[in-house]
Amino acid sequence: MSSAPDNDPSSSTAHPPSQIRTPWWRQRLPWLTLVLVVLCGLACLQLWIKLSTIQEQLARQSADATQLSAQANSMAKRAEDITQETAAKVTLLDLRLNEVALQRTQLEDLIQSLSRSRDENLVVDIESALGLAQQQAELTGSVQPMLAALQTAQKRLAKVPQPRLAPVLRAIQHDIERLQSTSTTDIPGLLIRLDELVVLVENLSLLNAVGHPGRPVQTPPNKPMPAWSLIWQNKDWSGLGQRIWAEVSGLVRVSRIEQPEAVMLSPEQGFFVRENLKLRLLNARLSLLSRQMPSARNDLALAERELTHFFDLNNRQGQTAKALMKQVQSQVLQTDIPRLDSSLSALATAAAGR
Repeated sequence: MSSAPDNDPSSSTAHPPSQIRTPWWRQRLPWLTLVLVVLCGLACLQLWIKLSTIQEQLARQSADATQLSAQANSMAKRAEDITQETAAKVTLLDLRLNEVALQRTQLEDLIQSLSRSRDENLVVDIESALGLAQQQAELTGSVQPMLAALQTAQKRLAKVPQPRLAPVLRAIQHDIERLQSTSTTDIPGLLIRLDELVVLVENLSLLNAVGHPGRPVQTPPNKPMPAWSLIWQNKDWSGLGQRIWAEVSGLVRVSRIEQPEAVMLSPEQGFFVRENLKLRLLNARLSLLSRQMPSARNDLALAERELTHFFDLNNRQGQTAKALMKQVQSQVLQTDIPRLDSSLSALATAAAGR
């Protein structure tokens, strides 16, 4: 316990200097320094090489950028020239487009004017045709002229797709349906039948006509009458008696007549009866032409009375005349010709432009 501690300073000073050891890193410090210097040199060399490479790349890129800038400037100038040229062309095209638009507007106005003028001419033409057809129908007593005019107008309007002409087309269709459902007297047909009746009356036989073909003299059918010369030559007294009887029997006629006044007519009066009947028929014809239906029916009734009282109606001509008379009387109707007021009013409205 009497021994002194290890950390006594007196003990440390007691050792000799040769026995003091230096650290290992101090011994190798020069070599380490040299290695660091070499490494720094290598790093600087590598850095210099990289900087040289970067400088070359920058120089090359700068040259490329300068060339591209020159090309860009050239292209920009060219684009500017093209832009100016395009702007000039656009301005010229705008002027031409304005001119074309103005010409188109003028052309549309001209087409509308021509179309309006064509429609007005069409309306005026149809109106005139319908008015003329109505006058013709009033003169002839037939609705066929009006029907033909309306159908022609309908076909012409169907080819013109104008909305303002649609009411006119509807009015024309309404008038066509109304005319087709209207029954009127066929004046031309009645006139033709009256003319045929007048021709038949000219050849009709009166009831008191001598040698009437409907009442022939009865003679023996198997034994012909001998001539006077043969009777005298043969001295045929029985034939002479038959011949005398035939001549005497031809002077006397026995017949039944329903109208006694017909027997009292003389040949001169028969002529006037025939002419009077023809005048009755002609008066009925004039009444039909003037649309005097009651007068026409009255004349036809009187003509039928004279025909049945004074003329023989038992043969073929008489039956034909009687049938024609009945047919004419049955077809004489009191009907008024329809008017085209609806179509004419629609045409007037379309012509006024409303």
